[in-house]
Amino acid sequence: MVRSRRANPIIDCPLTAALAAVGGKWKMIIVYSLAERPYHFAGVRQFLPDVSQKVLTEQLRELIADDIVVREETGPLPAPVLYSLTEYGRTLLPLIDFAKAWGRAHIEHFTEERTEPARSPQPSSPPRSLPRRPKRTARSDTVSA
Repeated sequence: MVRSRRANPIIDCPLTAALAAVGGKWKMIIVYSLAERPYHFAGVRQFLPDVSQKVLTEQLRELIADDIVVREETGPLPAPVLYSLTEYGRTLLPLIDFAKAWGRAHIEHFTEERTEPARSPQPSSPPRSLPRRPKRTARSDTVSA
């Protein structure tokens, strides 16, 4: 079966493909909420109290289109539906665990910064796998006083 998927904003770019699939404010939280068990729409919404029904519906539809979430009808209409992760969607769980760990460290980084005495920031070197950016030169269109 050939699946249709949503368009990738930049063709063949893995980072934009990943961000299109799970980027944004709510998608990773939706995936996280479905990691343990399926939920009805209202159950998913309990994890996201500030999201509107419209936005949650849109986000779930996009996750379904990307084969991350499956929508299962539980009977004849108007029976509620269950949302759950697909096997493919479960491949995101290590990424979510890593994002949670990074987020925790990020919170601690700024908590420690507030409690430590002020010191001059030390420049950090970029990762070895990325080339260094060239240094900026003074712009010729700036006006000197």
